[in-house]
Formats: sequence, structure tokens, C-alpha cells
Amino acid sequence: MKINHIAIYTNDLDQLCKFYLQYFGCRCSAKYENTQKGFESYFLTFDLGPKIEIMKKDSIENKHPINGQEKIGFSHLAVSVGSKERVDYLTFRFEQDGLKIISKPRLTGDGFYESVISDPDGNRIELTI
Repeated sequence: MKINHIAIYTNDLDQLCKFYLQYFGCRCSAKYENTQKGFESYFLTFDLGPKIEIMKKDSIENKHPINGQEKIGFSHLAVSVGSKERVDYLTFRFEQDGLKIISKPRLTGDGFYESVISDPDGNRIELTI
């Protein structure tokens, strides 16, 4: 078995799609729209690993705090970027572009080299080797 995809609701589908395309070089599907349900989504495909489905639904309220706090439910998405230098570079780039840095690059107690940033909707993304 394998994970096929991870799903994230957003209030700004195009902004979140642009974020993942710009920083992670994934490919974006054509937009799926179901006007009867007020639902639309994109699938983001990476070279390896599961896809991310970003979704918008008119009836979903934005109750996710955009302050980096943890909550019950979705915790974070970990993206392997290939090297310590790439973790450092992307963290610097996110910071320069005004995105929130939750934790700067570091070696964790369980042996991961990572940093943690927030996407435009406040979802945590770990950048790892």
C-alpha cells in the first residue's frame, strides 16, 4: 500500500496552487469544478510520493488559525527537498518572500535536519533532507 494523496481545504485555491508550483516545482491538474456542490479542486503531482489535493468548498469556513499553532486534525506536510543546503536555501527564500518561518533549519532530536514554514493558509510544511 501507499499514500495516494493528502487533501487540504483552502479559501483561495489559485493562491495555494501558485504557492506549491512556485516553491516545489510540482505539476497542477486542470481544475475540477462541481457547481452543484460549490466545490472545486486541483491535484498537485510531484516527481515522487503522494499527490496533494487542494480543495475549496463554499460551505467550509476558515477556522484554521494562521499563527502556526498546532491543532487536532491536519498537523503538517513534510517535503523532502534533497539536501541540507536546499533546506537552508528554501527557508531563506521563504523568509525573503515574507512567508512565516515557524522554525529555522536545525537538527532535531530524532535526527532530522529540517525547518518549518507556513503556506499562505497557515498549514505547516516541514522542509527535510
